[in-house]
Amino acid sequence: MSALPAGKVTNVVLAGLGGQGVIKASDILADAALRAGLDVKKAEVHGMSQRGGSVTSDVRFGERVLSPMVPHGEADFLVVLAPSEVEVNRDLLRPGGVLIAPDLVPEGELANQRSLNVALLGALCTYLDLPQDAFLAAMKAAFPEKLHAVNEQAFELGRTLAAGAEPTRRLRSPQ
Repeated sequence: MSALPAGKVTNVVLAGLGGQGVIKASDILADAALRAGLDVKKAEVHGMSQRGGSVTSDVRFGERVLSPMVPHGEADFLVVLAPSEVEVNRDLLRPGGVLIAPDLVPEGELANQRSLNVALLGALCTYLDLPQDAFLAAMKAAFPEKLHAVNEQAFELGRTLAAGAEPTRRLRSPQ
């Protein structure tokens, strides 16, 4: 299910705290889009500290992308890994944009809590016209083999939860 017209540049902002895997998730998304044959640009903003500080990463992809930065208020999708970063970053979304918040994945449902970033990518994948096999190949390239199975499970969990999510609670569009 695609939320965007063909040919349009897709703007995704990933946000969280240092150490949560924001940059890894943006690397996987960018790689998946590249594997799908799209032009991709990516930018990162690290907070005051590498671990624990605010981190955002912009990923833009489409037929032709000119800038790596998502203009303020124009993100089609905002994927947030830390509850404290939801409201801080909400204004990055365009009207009608989709917020994928960390409460999509109930605590305890992940085999490895460090896979929340991949689970939320699975949720995002349900909105994008990117082949699932491009995401899976990008994940395999990003992680050592011993982590492939746990991350594939997290990705599938995110896809399943997004498909059954209560839109007003978990996948939100700002008014």
